Amino acid sequence: MTTAITREDVAHLARLARIAMTDDELDALAAQLDVILGAVARVQEVAAADIPPTSHSLDLSNVYRPDEPVPSLGAAAAVAAAPAAEGDRFRVPRILDEEA
Repeated sequence: MTTAITREDVAHLARLARIAMTDDELDALAAQLDVILGAVARVQEVAAADIPPTSHSLDLSNVYRPDEPVPSLGAAAAVAAAPAAEGDRFRVPRILDEEA
């Protein structure tokens, strides 16, 4: 599979992207993109249909602990550990004005 990207292709893409490029930049980028497209084509040739796609080389599985219900902390204990409290609520600095 040949992948030839021409200088005109790069110039067209540069115009679409509204990127100003010199003649030397167009020539250099055309050569670089041709090498990249050739490498991608080689990778596509290697990929076999009988090999399933994977995200990792090893099988991974999640390890979960058993879900056991436990009593909650409770409002009084939570407020007691707060840096500032007012009654049975947390006291926090105001972040919004009255108009908001």
